[in-house]
Amino acid sequence: MDAFLGERLYSHKYNNGLTAFVLPKKNFNKVFAMYSTRYGSIDSEFIVPGTGEHLKVPEGIAHFLEHKMFEMEYGNVFDKFAELGASSNAFTNYTNTTYLFSATSFFEQNINLLMEFVETPYFTSESVEKEKGIITQELRMYEDEPEWQVLLNLLRCLYHNHPVRIDIGGTVDSIQKIDVDTLYKCYNTFYHPSNMILFVTGCIEPEKVFNLVEKQEAKKNMGVQPPIKRIYPEEPGFINTSASAIRLDVSEPMFLMGFKDTDVGYDGYELLKKELSIGILMEVLFGKSSEMYERLYEKGLIDDRFSFSYEGQKDYGFCTIGGETREPERLHEEILNSISKSRDKGISEEDFKRVKKKFLGDFIQGFNSVEFIATSFVSYYHKNIDIFDYLKALEDVKLEDVMRRLDSFFDFSRHAVSIVMPK
Repeated sequence: MDAFLGERLYSHKYNNGLTAFVLPKKNFNKVFAMYSTRYGSIDSEFIVPGTGEHLKVPEGIAHFLEHKMFEMEYGNVFDKFAELGASSNAFTNYTNTTYLFSATSFFEQNINLLMEFVETPYFTSESVEKEKGIITQELRMYEDEPEWQVLLNLLRCLYHNHPVRIDIGGTVDSIQKIDVDTLYKCYNTFYHPSNMILFVTGCIEPEKVFNLVEKQEAKKNMGVQPPIKRIYPEEPGFINTSASAIRLDVSEPMFLMGFKDTDVGYDGYELLKKELSIGILMEVLFGKSSEMYERLYEKGLIDDRFSFSYEGQKDYGFCTIGGETREPERLHEEILNSISKSRDKGISEEDFKRVKKKFLGDFIQGFNSVEFIATSFVSYYHKNIDIFDYLKALEDVKLEDVMRRLDSFFDFSRHAVSIVMPK
């Protein structure tokens, strides 16, 4: 029970290693569920547990597998969810693949369906070949998507070898190498219950969920799987190249700059504290109430689409800053100058406290949304972070921590710029 938030989390671990979590929200009229595996686009080289086999699989296979999971022998799973009045979806990112549904009725049937299709791989040579054509079209479409290309090119500038520099969907060439046998090997490795969690929140009783899961898992009679050894290439601390510029069909240049985080190698509570420190720092420097934002807005260098974010994982981290601008080179210079000035004069206690309060308020308000609760819980869980440690970690972050990040994280030698210019 979290006394401050007034939320109670229930959990149950099964004999096969799966853990199910339920956070009841009795005043809500819907249920939101996520079934997630710690398997993302960067996991393309690994040792198969129990066999010692070393596999390097085609890039984009985690995303390909996500697409294929919705096909069952009887047809498409989306149609089944629709018949039950549920909205369903899935996503693959760098570190995990997650399947989800939202529903206001037929909770038991929807939870059973979610578990059944994620736990029932059905791949045929014909359907795999058909999927290659679909994903090839998707990848070609993204080649013309400026928001995606400006980010992808930035990551290629920041990283030499780490697979975070590769499109989550892979490449047109890499997906041609995917076959049924490799899909099953990846599925059996990463979709083992030991590597997965089920999270359910909304108007549902925990015991009901745990009993439904027990019945489903008992059918498989599986034991716990040893941890998966993931292999990532050596990544130097310095950046690959400082700039990228391409031309696409845009009306105004798109600008994105980023800094490569070299303080990596850990997860859990310390990673959470780092995320919060950098998040507070970026909000103070670049948020809508910052001096920099107001100045650049008045000069017409940015508009309300200007944004910034930090992505922090155990093995990598980076931030992005940018948006659409008429003068990308000038915007770049202005941002660097603002960071330098902040380094010289420091961050005020007043700004620090104001942003901490904003983070606190946003987090508390987030618990009015089952989507926020589920998405945040699952994302943190895959980083070995307990979501209910957020408030303690926020309290633990001091002004000195943020100032240290200002000096160490924004190292100008570790930054790069990506620009998309109009044709």
